[in-house]
Amino acid sequence: MNVASRWALGVAAGVVLAGCGSGGGGGHGSAPADQAGADRAQAGHAQFPGWTTDFARASVSLKEFKSGGPPRDGIPPIDRPRFVAVADADRFLGAREPVIVVQSGRTARAYPVQILVWHEIVNDVLDGRPIAVTYCPLCNSALVFDRRVKGSTLRFGTTGLLRNSDLVMWDRQTQSWWQQFNGTALVGRLLGSRLRPLSSQVLSWQDFRERYPDGSVLSRKTGFSRDYGHSPYPGYERPGERPFLYDGRLDARLPPKERVVLVSSGDASVVVPFSRLRREPVADGVVAGRPYVVLFKRGVASALDGDAIADSRDVGTVGVFDPRLSGRRLTFAGAVGGQFRDEETGSRWDVTGRAVTGELRGRRLRPLQHDEQFWFAVAAFLPDARIAR
Repeated sequence: MNVASRWALGVAAGVVLAGCGSGGGGGHGSAPADQAGADRAQAGHAQFPGWTTDFARASVSLKEFKSGGPPRDGIPPIDRPRFVAVADADRFLGAREPVIVVQSGRTARAYPVQILVWHEIVNDVLDGRPIAVTYCPLCNSALVFDRRVKGSTLRFGTTGLLRNSDLVMWDRQTQSWWQQFNGTALVGRLLGSRLRPLSSQVLSWQDFRERYPDGSVLSRKTGFSRDYGHSPYPGYERPGERPFLYDGRLDARLPPKERVVLVSSGDASVVVPFSRLRREPVADGVVAGRPYVVLFKRGVASALDGDAIADSRDVGTVGVFDPRLSGRRLTFAGAVGGQFRDEETGSRWDVTGRAVTGELRGRRLRPLQHDEQFWFAVAAFLPDARIAR
């Protein structure tokens, strides 16, 4: 079944695509008290009935928001997540299946993409911190945010709308609309507010269970009946095809759905294509004066390829780190078995940035904020992004 057909069935069932993506256009604005603001608010309520959002406050045109098919929370977020031990999750996760990993102190938690692909948002609390774990299938964007804004803890849902084919979230406290790509409020009372991004990484289930044997895993007991383990987007990951529900300009520097890793520091960004990393599993450079190293490992299945995620093709994954340790910048090279060797000490490292053998065994590199996305989404929001070829 192709994506369009599966999408149509999803709408009928009320569980269809809610979009994904990332992007710019999240600038600050002011609340106009003039007639133009009143007209914009009236037009917004006419275009989006049922919302109490303050449409007078918007940093982008409301025309940029496109229906993804389902209504508000038609793709239901998970508000009361339950968790199981690694041994229990082994019963429903294949070795190569992708999981979104969030770590706080000694606490590590895995959110299987086989669940997130059906829900897109998990409102959770990890180590006392309220977080939102988000995944946009259409952009292949997995981002984690702190849910606290201006002294309030927000709870997020899916608007059913897309912008640049990216997930547009809403908070239930003010009904402001948020772009998943950069965690910025584009419309509503919290206009211009920005969610604090938190470090996360996509790993294979096998790597998570070996690296974090005492970790916890989001349970399939979500309170909803979904075909977990199977993708609602089979065949979507074809790099040269035009993205679904995207009518913007395509940047021809890379195929639209080429997987890339986006590394950002302030207003500066660099993109490293997975096609390069498959040839050379280590890429280093500097962004905004900050050195980075990207480590690529094979063995992670796509959630957007075959019907059964566990059997889908291998797309790999990355870790992005500051290569400096104790005042010394390390230089990395690929090694056998999915590990990496630093040339200074000969220590070997895994894709989570931990030294597993050698002089530096047990030391960890500092992870840097990054995301794995499709190129079209990055280019839509960051048209000047530099590509490290």
